[in-house]
Amino acid sequence: MKINWGTGIVIAFLMFISFILFFVFKVQSDSKYDNELVVEEYYKQERGLEALLDREQNAADLKDKLQIDNSNADVIKIVFPKEFDFKNIKGKVSLYRPSDRKLDFETPISLSASYLLIPKSDLAGGRWDITIDWQYNGKGYTNKIMLNL
Repeated sequence: MKINWGTGIVIAFLMFISFILFFVFKVQSDSKYDNELVVEEYYKQERGLEALLDREQNAADLKDKLQIDNSNADVIKIVFPKEFDFKNIKGKVSLYRPSDRKLDFETPISLSASYLLIPKSDLAGGRWDITIDWQYNGKGYTNKIMLNL
């Protein structure tokens, strides 16, 4: 049987479409390629945006700002303002890994000095978004930073 050029083009198109559909179905069915949302409850989080902006402005208005020191090979050091009594600082530190939600975690702020240490052994290499959400005497503050380890 002889195939003319029109039939050859149709066969080529069908093979190409089959090739593309194979990979689409493979990515959709394989758990290795998770298509999850970046943030859980996105719309709920969006409603709290104005309060978050107020807390970020409070942090920006501080004379002595919160500092994050990444120079040590073993720990990340979060230094709170010296003008605040560290015993009255409460809150949490959220570590968010954009590439893998399973590595995200939060740690409460409990201070015995004016700084908090986060061991780098708990963190995989790569990009981390760190959010420090803290309160001092009822006033909220939020600091955000992106680190590459």
